[in-house]
Amino acid sequence: MILYPAIDLKEGSCVRVVHGDLATATVFNTSPAAQARLWADGGFHWIHVVDLNGAVSGKAVNHAAVAEILGAVSVPVQLGGGIRSMADIEGWIDAGVSRVILGTVAVREPQIVKDAAKAWPEQIAVSVDVRKGKVAVQGWTEDSDLDAVTVARRFEDVGVGALIITDIDRDGTTMGFDVEAFGAIADAVNIPVIAAGGLATIDDIVRLKAWKGAKIAGAVLGRALYNGAITPDEALKVAA
Repeated sequence: MILYPAIDLKEGSCVRVVHGDLATATVFNTSPAAQARLWADGGFHWIHVVDLNGAVSGKAVNHAAVAEILGAVSVPVQLGGGIRSMADIEGWIDAGVSRVILGTVAVREPQIVKDAAKAWPEQIAVSVDVRKGKVAVQGWTEDSDLDAVTVARRFEDVGVGALIITDIDRDGTTMGFDVEAFGAIADAVNIPVIAAGGLATIDDIVRLKAWKGAKIAGAVLGRALYNGAITPDEALKVAA
């Protein structure tokens, strides 16, 4: 299982928020590049970056911070937030992003995702962000009438590298993973699933790995990692 330490960007700083609400942001590091180096030096093999301002505005906002992260580490970076067009995707891949995460367009313009996955196989991930059973868009400020499996199944067999399933109702709360919900989606599709939202303790990773259905490919680590509830060493040991 691959673990993805998260760097959420708001106004150039590395923050954590609750339920995606930017008004709840807690700043953990004013240097996202330094934070990325900490995670890479801690042994993580990927870094998960989200431009929170970009996700809400529909266009990249934290360009400089992302560029600094890309320049600071050699591990691959996956990036989401405000990426809405083929030109946006190409620009970030050319800049050195290893995997581009598409969320809002996966709901509103799924053909963009399919075209991108064909152009850059395995370098596109779909973010499926779920609140009370329905997929949210536009930086989680709007709800759709679609459920997670309906959205996910749009992209089977088109070359998408991963589905990042975020439980908005638990995100930023350290309430613990809803493993059954993640597992049900993993069982329903043939795209690797990465779980996000609510990680509290090492036990969450243990339970993800123990899911008896389709293997869950990864997990995003957020607040529990930042506040020291889990350490990189113990998380990586369990994931391995």
